[in-house]
Amino acid sequence: MARFLMITATSGTNRDLADVFASTATAKGHDAEVVDIAEMNLPMFTMARSKNPEEAPDISELVSAMTQADAWVVIAPEYNGSVPPTLNNAIAWMSMDWQSFRTMCTGKPVGLATHSGGGGAHVIMAMRQQFSFIGADVIGRACLSGRDKEANPETIEAMIDNLAR
Repeated sequence: MARFLMITATSGTNRDLADVFASTATAKGHDAEVVDIAEMNLPMFTMARSKNPEEAPDISELVSAMTQADAWVVIAPEYNGSVPPTLNNAIAWMSMDWQSFRTMCTGKPVGLATHSGGGGAHVIMAMRQQFSFIGADVIGRACLSGRDKEANPETIEAMIDNLAR
């Protein structure tokens, strides 16, 4: 069975959706963990801060969880037609060790999901581009939900099945 890491960029409804993905994976016999990067309270990435050991955050647990997972599901709301700052910030911090970051990401199966007020199509496109750029294998099917559209359980199941291969 597969080891899943659900990475949510915000708490609240996107965290709830991450929990649904994790429960679905667990019900199918997989291991699943949820990481809420908003709760990590990472400082804003800057080159100056990244070169100062006293200011750079210890993200080794996040990197370890991402490396050990067989697949990721990234759940994020749409912010101004793109990715939320918490997700971009976490990726920036992780990419400081570019070789390890590239190794961690290359070929990693990734599913994308959102709970967004505006529909979420733009954040899915932005994440697809970003995660493809860093070498991940982003699956075609995504889960879009919002205040007027519940997450489709069949989509969630199909995504888990696809990522577990």
